[in-house]
Amino acid sequence: MLCGILFVLFTGIRWEWLPNELGFGCGMTCWRRLRDWNNAGVWQRLHEVLLAELRAAGKLDLSRAVVDSSHVRALKGGPKPAGVQ
Repeated sequence: MLCGILFVLFTGIRWEWLPNELGFGCGMTCWRRLRDWNNAGVWQRLHEVLLAELRAAGKLDLSRAVVDSSHVRALKGGPKPAGVQ
């Protein structure tokens, strides 16, 4: 399943077009597994373990790290911090 998920994410093909001949299983099954693993926090945990392994081996170069974020305006407003009118 993992190879099928990575193949689709890398190539950008549609899930239903994943060729059975590659032996990765059904594309829709791969999609459901990706969804379930994401909901279960598997990818976050995998990321944390990988970072810990790299850090322990002295192979984590944070000078090459990129921080990214996005900001979306809350049109209906959000909770105001204490002391703000």
